[in-house]
Amino acid sequence: MPRPGDVALERIEQREGPRPFVVAQLGQSLDGRIALPCGESRGIGASPSLDHLHALRAKVDGVLVGIGTVLADDPRLNVRRCEGRNPARIVLDSRGKLPATALCLDGADGARRIVFRSNAGGPVLPQGVEVITLPAPDGRFDLAAVLDRLGELGLRSVLIEGGACIISRAIDLGLVDRLHLMVSSVILGSGRAGLDLAPLARLNDARRPRTDVIPLGQGDVLFDCDMRA
Repeated sequence: MPRPGDVALERIEQREGPRPFVVAQLGQSLDGRIALPCGESRGIGASPSLDHLHALRAKVDGVLVGIGTVLADDPRLNVRRCEGRNPARIVLDSRGKLPATALCLDGADGARRIVFRSNAGGPVLPQGVEVITLPAPDGRFDLAAVLDRLGELGLRSVLIEGGACIISRAIDLGLVDRLHLMVSSVILGSGRAGLDLAPLARLNDARRPRTDVIPLGQGDVLFDCDMRA
């Protein structure tokens, strides 16, 4: 049965070339918060937002998160709420903090597991995990280099699922093709903000992406933004 967000999923491409098609996903409250001050974020989105997130995962070749997201939420990063294959699970771990017991490293479903590190340090990871070494002089990887490497590994589309800092950096660098911003009908009043982009000198410099507004149900609304427009 078609879902309201299916039209947005159809716009995700499988790019043949040196760099994958990139879609970023961010869920937030009406007042632009993605988590409480303590870091709790589960439950902001209602069931339709979760359904769309899992459909996004099923649509792409790989889903990418930073080590902060793994340590905070220990996500599985697989597909459970819809039909579809599990994408490759990709973690950016510049300082070797990723525990071998992280759920996203479970290889029972046969999905690829790819971890980016800046050196050979850190815990020994489970068998089958692909470890890619890239420089991260300030503790942060060059996201363009990460995406180029994923393209070399055969991934044609990547979902950046978190955290907000990585998504913000990717947007600032012009690496995001589409942004799926899901707003839920909840007001937190305080906590962690969503996007935090480089400051603008003038309002005329603000990004104005071509955007479709798609009600998902239960108060959840998807803003499907074409970041190339």
